Order: sequence, then C-alpha cells, then structure tokens
Amino acid sequence: MTVATAPSPAVTGTPPGGPSRRGVLRWLLPLGPALVLLAIFMAGPILWSVYIAFTNETLTGSASVNSQFVGFDNFVRLFDDPNFINSFLLTFVFVIGSAVIGQNTLGLIIALLMRGRGRVTRSVVNGVVIAAWVMPEIVAAACWFSFLAEEGTLNTVLGIEQEWLYTAPMFAVILANVWRGTAFSMLVYSAALSEVPKDLVEAAAVDGAGPGRRLLHITLPLIRRSIMSNLMLITLQTLASFGLIYALTGGGPGTASQTTPLYMYEQAFRYFEIGYGSAIALVLLVIGALFSLIYLRLIKVEDA
Repeated sequence: MTVATAPSPAVTGTPPGGPSRRGVLRWLLPLGPALVLLAIFMAGPILWSVYIAFTNETLTGSASVNSQFVGFDNFVRLFDDPNFINSFLLTFVFVIGSAVIGQNTLGLIIALLMRGRGRVTRSVVNGVVIAAWVMPEIVAAACWFSFLAEEGTLNTVLGIEQEWLYTAPMFAVILANVWRGTAFSMLVYSAALSEVPKDLVEAAAVDGAGPGRRLLHITLPLIRRSIMSNLMLITLQTLASFGLIYALTGGGPGTASQTTPLYMYEQAFRYFEIGYGSAIALVLLVIGALFSLIYLRLIKVEDA
C-alpha cells in the first residue's frame, strides 16, 4: 500500500510562499500609482497641516520664514478665544438645524410621499430636488440672496420690508442649506424604502395599524442603518460647509453667522496666522471624527 504525497516545491518549481507573494504583487502593482498619489496629495498635506498646528507659522512676517514649534500654545489660545467659542456654538446650531433636523427629516418625508407614486410624479419631484443639489454653492447663495434680500421675492410676496440676512442670518443659511442638501437624504431614503417588504406593511395595515404605527414600528426600524449612515454623511458634509455661508452672509453681520470653517479661513488667510488656523482645522477634524464614532457606535448597538 502506497501513500500519496503532495509534490514538493522543488518538483513543481513553485517556491515556498510563492502563490501568496504573487497574489500580493498582483493586487499591489495596479494600486501602486494610486497609493503613491494619495500619499502625496492627501496624506502629505494632512500630516503637514497637523505639524503646522503646533507652530507659530504665518503667511507674512518673520514667522513665515523662521517658524517655531510652540507645542499646545495655539490650542490653549483657541479655547480661550471667545470668537472661536461663538463659532463652535453656531456650527453646532447649523449642523443640528440644517443636517440632523432639516435635511434628514425633509428627505425622509419626501421619500415617504413619493413611495408608490406614479413615474411622472416621481420624476418631476426628483428632478426639482436634485437640481438644487447639483447647483453650485455660489449659484445657490445668489438665488437665496435674491429671495431673502430686502427687495427680494419673499418680502414682495409677503408685502413687508424685512432684511432677513441681517435680522436672522443663521435661519437664512440653515434654510438655504436644507434646500440645497435635502436631495442626498431623499435618495438614500428612497433606496432604503424600496427594500422594505410591501407584504409586511400590508399585513400590518390589515391588522389595523395606522400609517403612524406602521412608520414607527415597521418602516423606521427596518431602515435604521440607512438613517444612521445618512446622518453621519450629511453631518460631516454640513460640518465643513463653507462656500454657501461665505457667499450668502460672509459670516455676518459681525460674527452672527460665522461658523468654525469661516473663522478658520479668517484667521489663516485674512490675518495670515496659518498655524492658528491649522489648529482650528485640526479641532474641526477631531469633532468630525467624534461624530463619526458616535454614529458608528449607534449602528453597532442597534445591530447587537
């Protein structure tokens, strides 16, 4: 009786570990140029910005040539800066009002209303909502400036004289950002609602559950992962929103609508304190990471 044995590497000509090594090279070589470009143009500037945040680097003056490492001085100054605290609070209001409440809720409502509608109705509504989303920020800001200005469309329709961008600047920028960004949430929820089993909803209706109970106890629990994912994405997008606010109000009047990205821009490129501005950007990055961790944690808790 003979026992069959596998041919040795010397017989087959395959060196030990050869297949795995070739497999790694097969995947690595095509990705190599992309990884190099990401390291140079993405990871490189991020790491440089982190380093600059711990220096007194400026764009003009002696510190622009002979910058010094100052440790945590920029961060100590930052948390003692009342203007930064004000910008942080305004950013929090902007994110909650625009993303968490505005875009998220309105996107879900539109998706629910469009569920089961005719193709023509869905095409028209989706086209109008998505048109606002793909519109450049500067164009959207110009539209809302014309709508909310003292001689704009809103005052003409209401028959009043009100400078909305002066008396209620945060309300104006939140409303404009909700109008522009709701399409993303609508698309996410439309895709999620299409996966909800219709027979389950119909069975609940037969059992006497009204629309509200079906929404709370069937639809929302089934799309909870999409809700958390959407909240995470629109929160990060809104947290870094700059162009719309800058074009619409410039952070004014005064600092009434100056969110943290605008304050960071002012310190870095108007007052040329690039080290201090980088410290603000680093704090904003950490805040975004914390929001992401919270949402990811909530998704894991719900899946447990």
